[in-house]
Amino acid sequence: MFEKTSKSQNRLPTDEALKVPSSPAAAAAAKPKPASLISHGVCIQGNISGEAEVQIDGLVRGDVRVGKLMLGPQGRIEGSVVAVVAEIRGHIKGPMKARQVRLYGTAHIEGDIAHEQLAMETGATFEGRSVRLAKAAEGAAPAAVEPPAVSSAA
Repeated sequence: MFEKTSKSQNRLPTDEALKVPSSPAAAAAAKPKPASLISHGVCIQGNISGEAEVQIDGLVRGDVRVGKLMLGPQGRIEGSVVAVVAEIRGHIKGPMKARQVRLYGTAHIEGDIAHEQLAMETGATFEGRSVRLAKAAEGAAPAAVEPPAVSSAA
């Protein structure tokens, strides 16, 4: 009835959790994760981390590290973003790293973007640098997805 939980259950996901399946069969075999929603009017002060899909329509003051990020037109992130896929319609203030990035017409990015694929619609605003990451070789493991280094001069 009462069990002691191990510390390993409370750890944050590793870069392994953000890797894309190498074949369509592996992707089909993977069990889909339910999406999480941070609604308009909700403010989270802290980091968000997980393997699943997250839709943010509110405000997050902290780092976001997820499998798929969908930032709504009213959504705002003040911190770094790391994702496999990022669909951005809102405002991000901070660096972003993702394999696939799509900036919709309402997107506003203030920070660098490291990506393998970048698509940007007319009307999107991007203030920063775009750095293209090398695609992982077919037989090799995908490159780890980590936030880009940020430096500031005093």
